[in-house]
This record gives sequence, C-alpha cells and structure tokens, in this order.
Amino acid sequence: MDSLSMKPEDIEVESFRIIDAEAGDHGWPWQEWQIVRRAIHTSADFEYAQSMVMSDDLVDKAIAALRSGAGIVTDTNMALSGISKPRLSPLGCPVSCHVADQDVADQARVEGITRSISAMRKSVANPENRIFVIGNAPTALFELLRLIETGAAKPALIIGLPVGFVGAEESKNALASCTYDIPFITNIGRKGGSNVAAAVVNALAILATAQR
Repeated sequence: MDSLSMKPEDIEVESFRIIDAEAGDHGWPWQEWQIVRRAIHTSADFEYAQSMVMSDDLVDKAIAALRSGAGIVTDTNMALSGISKPRLSPLGCPVSCHVADQDVADQARVEGITRSISAMRKSVANPENRIFVIGNAPTALFELLRLIETGAAKPALIIGLPVGFVGAEESKNALASCTYDIPFITNIGRKGGSNVAAAVVNALAILATAQR
C-alpha cells in the first residue's frame, strides 16, 4: 500500500509490524516490549532494544501509579506536548511542566542554578506530583535524586531519559544504580530525549487503560 494513502492508524500498525520483524528475538516480556517498541517507534532507533533499563515489576507499579491519578511532571514543554492527554484522561492524571514559569526563572537567577533544577524543586513541593518524566536535562534528574536522598521527594515512578553529552549518561547511571526502591525506566548511554520520554508515558497509559 502507498504510504501517502494510508490512514494514520494504519501507518502506526505497519510501523509496529516492521519494528517487531526487525527487532527479532529481543528478549523483552510482552508488556515491557510495548514500552521499548514505542521508544523505537518515536526515534527509529533500535538501540533502545538493548539499552533500556527497567526496575523490578516496573509495569505493574507504573500502572498502579497511573490508575491512582498521580500527577505527572515533565522537565520540558516538548515532553509535556508529546504526552497524549486523551490517553491519560480516563486515569485522571494531571500533567504539568514548570521550567518556563516566571518564579522558577527568578529563583534560578537568584541562586545561580539552572531552571531545570529550580523547576524540579517546585515540582516536588506539590505532593500530587508523583510521576517524574525527564527527557532533556541531566541536572533535573540529578536534582530529583538529591531530593529523594534528603527525603524531600518520594516519587511513585521516574522516567529518566535525558539526552546529551554532558551529564546525561552519568545521571542515568545514577538512577539505574540507586537504592531508593523507586520504580524507574531509563537507558544506558547518551541517547534519550523528550520525545522518547513522552512515548514511554503514552505506552504506559495504553497498558493502564487496556487492563481496566
């Protein structure tokens, strides 16, 4: 079929068929694969089949958090835009991002810190924010881990996929090796991004609503 004449839903189905065929024997259980394949789908990068890391019982714990209506906070407006609000609507999860807030910018300037750090501090101050989605700023992930260590934050789920050459890989390694017993999804290496982080949220939302 000519791709120009295909409906969007048909294109998605065909894309996933191609991903499944090319990925071959990837070794991921079915539910976890739904997450990984959406990361591949949004990035066209099969390396995620090997580089993604999930904590024990991640899917069940993430679904529970979503079904509880936990607030979702992102580190970028791009990730915020990429998260499907219709898919989250049945779950009642509000989604927010504070990086562009004026008070966040003012605080960052006064303290000489990045807006991502300031935004993370504002985010954890709201107890409704229990799912943290980081797809861009390593400083946001490092700050979240610091806040967890001090007892200022207790997330129900961390999706940590910052991208870049300075601190991205190190922040994800810190998340993967943390001993806080907090469910997480991350990947090894420099790759990541707001689009991938949003795709992970969408995959989990589909799983959470499909099982209701």
